[in-house]
Amino acid sequence: MTKHGAVVVPEDAVVAVAAGRHFSFPPPRTAGAGDLCKKLAAQQIDLGAAVMGSWLDSMKASSPRHRLMAPAVDAEHDEWMEKHPSALGRFEAVAAAAKGKRIVVFLDYDGTLSPIVEDPDRAVMTDEMRDAVRGVAARFPTAIVSGRCLDKVFSFVRLEELYYAGSHGMDIQGPTAASTHHGPTTTPKGEEESVLCQPAREFLPMIGEAYAALAAKVEAIPGAKVENNKFCLSVHFRCVDERRWGAVAEQVRAVLRDYPRLRLTQGRKVLEIRPTIKWDKGEALRFLLSALGFSSGDGANDGDDAFPIYIGDDRTDEDAFRVLRARGQGAGILVSRFPKDTCASFSLRDPSEVKDFLRKLVTCAAA
Repeated sequence: MTKHGAVVVPEDAVVAVAAGRHFSFPPPRTAGAGDLCKKLAAQQIDLGAAVMGSWLDSMKASSPRHRLMAPAVDAEHDEWMEKHPSALGRFEAVAAAAKGKRIVVFLDYDGTLSPIVEDPDRAVMTDEMRDAVRGVAARFPTAIVSGRCLDKVFSFVRLEELYYAGSHGMDIQGPTAASTHHGPTTTPKGEEESVLCQPAREFLPMIGEAYAALAAKVEAIPGAKVENNKFCLSVHFRCVDERRWGAVAEQVRAVLRDYPRLRLTQGRKVLEIRPTIKWDKGEALRFLLSALGFSSGDGANDGDDAFPIYIGDDRTDEDAFRVLRARGQGAGILVSRFPKDTCASFSLRDPSEVKDFLRKLVTCAAA
């Protein structure tokens, strides 16, 4: 009988190293990869007027107009794929590393479970993707970790058996429906308690004020949209003429001058305003692992039997990928068709491949 949360793999599966000059798995805790992760962690937008030009450059760099290319002949793409091979193509290496351990699945939403669309309110997932996520959640503890507010991402996913971490992990809630293989966490006295974490609650009034100010400021810029994600704000400029990006940046800078306890980070054609607390998707991953009874990955008790798999497409997901590298156990999977700096070990091209990977996990667990 297959144990819930465990994966069955062939005895002769490759365990640690897949072919390729640069690829090694599990990923190293430090070395060259550590330098890259530190560089990505340090990327934050400076709001000073003297660096306005570099800020716009950063906005453009995070939203490149990728040229069409043939991966088979593009040297840069080939080299990147050697370092971050397809999680589908190397599935047996992932499964072998997870053998005998408890898989825990973490999924970003936009660009991972649903395609990136011009209108963020229309980023719906397909029924096929929902079925794939449902199948994974029936076998492994599964969490959605998104920059969206918790209520919004739940309205898209509509699966009560999942953990949800909205607002980049600043609003965490446990399953509201019973699961066949994991239930509520317990207190030291053995009493059941719901999983709930809101480390930025004190910032709610401030974020509400900043939202009203930002919405009024960018209203005159065609295509700009401010989304209130409860514990953070998202300023979308995907539909803004690139010649007006500077205007968006200036309006955001003007508002944040009045809120020194809020900071600015950046995603794919979106500016994120968050509280200045040490909390991100990586911290959410640590919290959820701890709530599930595993090591949080802080180095104290990393020898547990958890094998986290985190799949995401955005710069904000790098915080979670860094946690997995620090653990030295687990798999970070970046969703991207094009080369980009990342601390992830594997890659998938698009949500369709994410769906195939999730289905493969289910099939492997049922074997």
